[in-house]
This record gives sequence, structure tokens and C-alpha cells, in this order.
Amino acid sequence: MTDAASGPSVAVVDYGGGNLRSVRRALEAAGARARLAATPAEAEGADALVFPGQGAIGDCMDCLTRSDLGGFIREWVAADRPFLGICLGLQALFERSEEGGRAGLGLFPGQVLRFPTQPGLRVPHMGWNEAVFAAGAGLTEGLRAEGEPFYFVHSYRLVETDPSLVWCTTDYAGPFVSGVRRGRVLAVQFHPEKSQAKGLQLYRNFLTLASR
Repeated sequence: MTDAASGPSVAVVDYGGGNLRSVRRALEAAGARARLAATPAEAEGADALVFPGQGAIGDCMDCLTRSDLGGFIREWVAADRPFLGICLGLQALFERSEEGGRAGLGLFPGQVLRFPTQPGLRVPHMGWNEAVFAAGAGLTEGLRAEGEPFYFVHSYRLVETDPSLVWCTTDYAGPFVSGVRRGRVLAVQFHPEKSQAKGLQLYRNFLTLASR
């Protein structure tokens, strides 16, 4: 394990909700020097930015607007700096969510839709499920490309986007996009910090981007 004292510096976006401290602890266990950032000034100077998320997208977007973190994230991603979105932090990157009809950051094409109401389907999708990585997806050291279990908690999911963005997919009420990647920008629907050893491995793989 990398010594966190000498690992990359990671700013964790603090938008007033979510399991921020669990994410910070997991990043530190993976070798990062992690800190919470509630304003752009608190995130400045970091090697990487992590945007975790739980809760309603409307509250999240309102906070990003008030704090100017929304514009900061847009600029960070546009510059292809190391970035990881988690759960709601993935959904907010897209154009619009069906939840409240709210616009996201609009960084990637696609809409986030609620799981359908159908007999026998539990919503939210909660528990362990497999993420299957696209061929040649990269950043999968220590993870099985044919399917690796991660922990999910969500009621909304990304169904379609630019195929070149798809990093991994998961099947629940049909296939949905559970991870995207463009350059040094990643986002996943599942929670690595709740996914035990494989989640920690994913964090380590992400930190390699901040060390280059």
C-alpha cells in the first residue's frame, strides 16, 4: 500500500450530503492524502477531484450552484484532470435526470431515468451486483473484466450515452451504464467505499491517474 503521507492529494467535493467521510477514509486507505472541499478554493491545488453523492439530485445541484462548485467541476473535467464521480456524482455529470426533471452539469450526453415499476423489481436497486467492463476499458488492474461485484444503492440509472464513454455495464431491469470514462475522467454508479477489497482496488487504480 502506498504511504498516504506521500500519495496524491485528493479533494472530495462536499456538497452538504452523502457519505463523504467514508469516501475520504477509503481514499486514504488506498494511499491518497484526502480532504473535504466545500468551495473551489478548498479544492485548489489537489491532484485529483472526487465527487461522491447520495440523496436527491435537486438538492445536490442547488448546493453546487450556491458554492460555485458546479462551474469548478465543469472546468476540471474539461481540462481532463483526474476526476471520479460516485453514484449521484455520476448522474450529475449528464444532461438531465428524471428525478424532479432537473438538469445536470451537462458534461456528457444522456439522461438518467428511474427504474421501471414492475412486479418483483425492488426499487431502489440495493446490494451487490456485477459491473462488466468493456473490452480494453483500462484501469481494471486487479478486477475481472468479465464481471466484478460492487455495492449499489440507487433508484435512477443511466440507460444510454455515447458508446465511447461506457466503461462498465450492469444488469438490473435490463442493462444500464454503471461506469463511464473519458481520458482521466471516471464516474461509477456503485459505491467503491462500500465494496470491500475490490472497491479499494478501484480507488487504487484511479489514483494512478493522479500520479502520472
